[in-house]
Amino acid sequence: MTLAGSCVAALLATAAGTAHAVDNLPPEQPLAQDLKSQGKACATGDNTAYVSQPPRLSAVLYDPEEDNQPSEFSPVTAEFEAWWTDATGVEQRRAHTTVTSSSGAFHYWTMPDDIPANTVVSWHVRAHDGEAASPWSDEGEGTLCSFVYDDTNPEKATITSPEYPNPEDVFWVDGVGVYGHFTMDSPSDDVVSYRYSFLGGPHGTVSAERPGAAVTIPYLPLRSGPDYLMVHAIDRSGRLGERAQYNFNVKRGRAPVAHWPLDDPAGSRSASAETGAVARAGTGVTFGGPAPAGTGATGTVSLDGSGHGFLTTDAPATDIRKSFAVSAWVRPAETGRNMTVASQDADGVPGFSLGLRQDPGPVWSFAMSGARVSGGAPESGEWAHLLGLYDAETRRAHLYVNGHEVGTAAEANPAGTAGAFQIGRARGATGYRDRWRGDIGDVQVHDRIVVPGEVADLSWRKPKLLGHWSLEDAADDASPEQSGGAPLRLGTGASIYRGSDDCALNPDCTPVPWPLVGEGHLHLDGETGYAAADGPVVDTRDSFTVGVVVRLADSEPDHPMTVLSQAGEHTDAFKVRYEPSTYSWQLVMPEKDEAGAPERVVSEITGADGGEGPGQRLAVVYDDGTDTIKLYVNGYTGAEAVGHLPDGWHSSGALQIGRGKTGDGWGEYLHGDVDEVQAYSGALRDDDVRGLGWGTDPCLC
Repeated sequence: MTLAGSCVAALLATAAGTAHAVDNLPPEQPLAQDLKSQGKACATGDNTAYVSQPPRLSAVLYDPEEDNQPSEFSPVTAEFEAWWTDATGVEQRRAHTTVTSSSGAFHYWTMPDDIPANTVVSWHVRAHDGEAASPWSDEGEGTLCSFVYDDTNPEKATITSPEYPNPEDVFWVDGVGVYGHFTMDSPSDDVVSYRYSFLGGPHGTVSAERPGAAVTIPYLPLRSGPDYLMVHAIDRSGRLGERAQYNFNVKRGRAPVAHWPLDDPAGSRSASAETGAVARAGTGVTFGGPAPAGTGATGTVSLDGSGHGFLTTDAPATDIRKSFAVSAWVRPAETGRNMTVASQDADGVPGFSLGLRQDPGPVWSFAMSGARVSGGAPESGEWAHLLGLYDAETRRAHLYVNGHEVGTAAEANPAGTAGAFQIGRARGATGYRDRWRGDIGDVQVHDRIVVPGEVADLSWRKPKLLGHWSLEDAADDASPEQSGGAPLRLGTGASIYRGSDDCALNPDCTPVPWPLVGEGHLHLDGETGYAAADGPVVDTRDSFTVGVVVRLADSEPDHPMTVLSQAGEHTDAFKVRYEPSTYSWQLVMPEKDEAGAPERVVSEITGADGGEGPGQRLAVVYDDGTDTIKLYVNGYTGAEAVGHLPDGWHSSGALQIGRGKTGDGWGEYLHGDVDEVQAYSGALRDDDVRGLGWGTDPCLC
């Protein structure tokens, strides 16, 4: 290209750029979705926004993208206008122009304090880029925005409940597990919702169907004692009325309407009832069976699974169209077929059935009218507590196994007819079926909701203390058990340390550290030191709990150290050890008594003590009923310290303190101090675990 051609091209390019700059495009018309009155959507008429203070109006404004040049700022300002008619019928107007901001930014105008209350104020906005203005937001097919400033709080709500009247009318009202319905209303006709809170929960906000309408909410008391409901009425502007409080007193939950302990003497031909009707027994029922340990039950019946293995009242136990619960302790003799614990007849089918079912393997089941809830893992010869529940308020069926809800609650439609209550069989089209083979005890039927805390109490098996070793002294290398049981025998490298209080009388003496708990503790040298019982202390096939206080001597141990273990023939059934590579205490439970068997490991991160401080209070809990293992550190457990173990196995080895199985011998010797070894049959509850390691035994009450 020649020099002249280059100059011409440059001039044309310059001219083209100048022409574009002169050809300015006006900003875009503001859209309704980008406009707000105190954060509420732009609207008018019946949808006008109500606000509790002079509002801040907002608008997002845009300049056309086609108008932009590289690095161009695209500035726009907002021009707001608002107007209303005052009390004399004269129109009033206000206007505001914002500072310049970039395209796509928010623009705001906080309305002045002199705007009138309870008056419709209309407004619109347009964008201006310094040369041209957009159409107003309400021009053409645009939308007019409006609001009403409400400066008055709604009146205090009123609260009523037919089921739970005030104490002035009825002092104690029945009760836990019985729904109440609470109606909230306000004299103000602009109330749109109510914020409520019951003592201890639940709490929330519920909307009225229309402004000024009353709202009714259900409430299920979970505990007895004084209770209250606090309510604030909320109007369209968001203003809260004065707090209203409604007091009521809740009785303890009603006793069951039918209860068969099934502890009648051997040879009985019927089951007496604490409440409800006597249940006649078929010839396949044997009385005088053993009760599950740690429960309030004192006997059970055994059913042989034949056509004669049943008990029946020949009458209904409860109205299943209303809320009810049925529960029992059960121990199946087999799990390979469908079996019924309890049911109630209803026109050729069971109105409900509680029992065991194949799905495809064995599961516990509660069914009614086509709805079924299943869960848990039945095991032959193992006790379980079952509770089936129908909630008529929510129309849902629930199932609890050993105090824990399992499966997914299912919507149910109960049958309208009520037939005889059955134990050990369920009605079918051609007769009774799914007959139970095994043991059943303590059958109860409630005509209300049995709340979770009550379910836990019904299913609780009180643990039994097997041994408590305080490790404060030793004679002939044996440290006694507190109640005179078998001692722990000290091996080489283990000794009892006792602190001295001589310094209280002799100021010239050198103070020595106090024992971990009480007057002494066990010290282990980390090489050969250990203590052991004469044999197994806990049955690792069943639920158990073991607690201990331990303090590691090293701040950075160079190998794993075991504080508790109980071995089988080839490996430990359980061990609690410190793993320095992960800075954590671990509970290790192999699935089988085999070398190299898969292990279930749960852990809790905790730094090593370094020989200082009060040590760590550890506890291991195995709950065979829920197939759960837990490791507690200082009374608490976390998500990583809880695991699943389907089946514990019997360990014949002695309880070990300070060492564990490694290969064909012993290893992982602990270097540090140990105190307060406590062992229980049964799974301690969380609150009970926190009572371990203090020198006394928790109440378990």
